[in-house]
Amino acid sequence: MCNPAATALEAIGIAKRFGEVSALDGVDLVARHGEIHGLLGANGAGKTTLIRIVLGLVRRDAGRLHVLGHDLVTSPERIPDGVAGIAERAGFYPYLSGRRNLSVLARLDARRATRDDVDRAMARAGLTDVAERRVAGYSTGMRQRLGLAAALLRSPRLLLLDEPTSALDPAGAHAVRALVRDLAADGVAVLWSSHDLIEVEQLCASVTILHGGRVIFSGRVSELRALEADGRSTLQTSDDGGALALASAHPAITVTALADGSGLDLIGPAAASDAFVVALGQRGIAVRRLEPRERSLEDVFLWLTAGPGRS
Repeated sequence: MCNPAATALEAIGIAKRFGEVSALDGVDLVARHGEIHGLLGANGAGKTTLIRIVLGLVRRDAGRLHVLGHDLVTSPERIPDGVAGIAERAGFYPYLSGRRNLSVLARLDARRATRDDVDRAMARAGLTDVAERRVAGYSTGMRQRLGLAAALLRSPRLLLLDEPTSALDPAGAHAVRALVRDLAADGVAVLWSSHDLIEVEQLCASVTILHGGRVIFSGRVSELRALEADGRSTLQTSDDGGALALASAHPAITVTALADGSGLDLIGPAAASDAFVVALGQRGIAVRRLEPRERSLEDVFLWLTAGPGRS
């Protein structure tokens, strides 16, 4: 078990079935105070189901939850104060203004949020200019940010966000990421579910990857990048066409032309790549550049989810 002082959320062996479909199968996950933890997976991997279980919106079939110092052994439970989030799309009264919606939600949540609290939450979500506009006139992105403002009203110490920037324009997405970084810097634990691997790479120090309802990786992003056995390099030669042709005789590596025409992409184990470079010299093809490249999170994610054989 993790250090409870540092841990905001610990999920242990979480399982959930919907009829014959196993949405989650023994999922473990830890989110720590002051850290943004990425939750990755394709559609149907179980990300939203897990978030809804932690928020108390879905009953789990098995497993334990430790949330903000509370051991939630049974299901369902009253989720502790300090937990907030958005699972899929937040719903609001379309005929009320954004500010009025937040005031109503605060009363339903038995919280005594003042008008200043509501205004502060809307400002942090970038909605001050449309606070008095009816939600029926909000764009999808505005509704997404209003959901974030509603979560902020709870003064969260654990914030769970499901695809929080998926409907936002670049400026709005940038603002949300900046806000979440500020929250983490203030000690809030954030669970950030996303399809955007570049975004997760920029934001998150640690990540859990779900595939078919199971955890296939959980740990630091740096550890994730180190998983793939094959290295990747940029290769430039005196005859890239000849190098591509020669690569067919070396099945342990993959060589493709880079889209920008700047050379070749070489992927393979170190020994196989070395043998290929030697073979190039034997064919009279000079190697003008051989530069190792750090694998992106996308590279490793696609490799990891490819399954047996890692094709």
